[in-house]
Amino acid sequence: MNAVLRLFDFRQKVNYKNEVLAGLTVAMTMMPESLSFAILAGFPPLMGLYAAFIMGLVTAVLGGRPGLISGGAGATVVVLIALMKTQGIEYVFAAVALAGVIQILVGVFKLGKFIRLVPQPVMYGFVNGLAVIIFTAQLEQFKTVVNGQTVWLSGAPLFIIAGLVALTIAIVVLLPKFTKAVPPSLVAIIVVFLIVLGFGIPTKTVKDIAAVSGGFPPFHIPAIPFNLETLKIVFPYALIMAGVGLTEGLLTLNLVDEMTATRGSGNRECVAQGTANILNGFFSGMGGCPMIAQTVVNLSAGARARLSGIVAALTILLIIFVGAPVIERVPMAALTGVMIMVAIGTFEWASFRIINKMPRQDVFVGILVALITVWLHNLALAVLVGVIISALVFAWESAKRIRARKYIDATGVKHYEIYGPLFFGSVTAFTEKFQINEDPQEVIIDFKDSRVADMSAIEALNKLTDRYQKAGKTLHLKHLSADCRQLLKNADAVIDVNILEDPAYHVATDKQL
Repeated sequence: MNAVLRLFDFRQKVNYKNEVLAGLTVAMTMMPESLSFAILAGFPPLMGLYAAFIMGLVTAVLGGRPGLISGGAGATVVVLIALMKTQGIEYVFAAVALAGVIQILVGVFKLGKFIRLVPQPVMYGFVNGLAVIIFTAQLEQFKTVVNGQTVWLSGAPLFIIAGLVALTIAIVVLLPKFTKAVPPSLVAIIVVFLIVLGFGIPTKTVKDIAAVSGGFPPFHIPAIPFNLETLKIVFPYALIMAGVGLTEGLLTLNLVDEMTATRGSGNRECVAQGTANILNGFFSGMGGCPMIAQTVVNLSAGARARLSGIVAALTILLIIFVGAPVIERVPMAALTGVMIMVAIGTFEWASFRIINKMPRQDVFVGILVALITVWLHNLALAVLVGVIISALVFAWESAKRIRARKYIDATGVKHYEIYGPLFFGSVTAFTEKFQINEDPQEVIIDFKDSRVADMSAIEALNKLTDRYQKAGKTLHLKHLSADCRQLLKNADAVIDVNILEDPAYHVATDKQL
């Protein structure tokens, strides 16, 4: 029993009021977003709510950290639009379930740690781009359809929704100055709802997006042929969906770690996501991943435990069962105002304060990632491009750091003391430092302040050895670390050089003292 309590973090001190109120607020903000993305992809609207319930509940209980909220996210849904249009909804269910299997494998084999390779400028670009997406998505509420065309609102309808949004924002901003007993977002939604209801103000409501009434998510085995051809169709979409979900999820987890000064488990989050998506595939959900906006709402409301996510998921299910008549009358202006504040809170304003202190290449990477995120709405591609460019910049900067100190000792042996890593980016500069024709008969390359990093480095040493041998001279390698010697040993068929054995220096331990 104690092991179970530890596993689900149920022993931590919980502020039940904050958790329940935060969960209710999260449910209110998650619901219209899940509905909107479902409609955008051509799915039945309830698929979005089912995904919000399943993802929210499973990841709240099994996920990598308390406070992180998952649901039917647009980042993963966008991947499935083409599959929906070409093959139909049954193939979508299969792709979602297969994506879940892939995510579980990533977690089981502990591959979630590779999120550490994402540099801080990429994180800044990812978060800022996502904040812009959240903000611009709210502008759709200021539009309407006239004669089949989408146009901006004007006149009284525009002033009404703008006024209600402004009121919502004002409550969210000002209420914490007077009290923090209740989440300001939830108070704002309730106040605006009562004002619209009490005065009969004509404005867009949740019902104008879609109906939200229904039953428990029905069990459903995808009606598709289970053969190799189907796998060829489904697998690419499943792989991309799994990658997008894990990328956004693990980056969100890192963001929560920073906001709460705690640390979650990336591999556990991968398994939880995968489990939830498998259930989505068999219980008519559109799948999803962690949602950064709702996570920020949750944390801003004071939630720090798993209870808020469970409350949010169960609230959505309750709304599907019995609460639809009330929820459908909630003004979209209230939800829009809350999400605008979420976008403002999500944006890394600190990136502007330190932009003049950051290296130019880091500024470029951050801006590029943000632009790709905003223009293409492809979070995985944005992060991948950012990581690749950052890696290339790092390789270039590291390549410029290779240096060599040269001297001839009393016995006539010439020493090259190498500083900086020897790898594919630095081999050219490394090779140019040697004066083979002018060097004496015996040469030592000292790697005390360097290391042989890859196959390009081995090949550079191999060619250098050949050149010294052809000149009738002997080359020695000295002070190679254990991993470097192992690397050269594994490549003994490629390189043949003399490695000087270094003395072993024993460090005194407490026992020896």
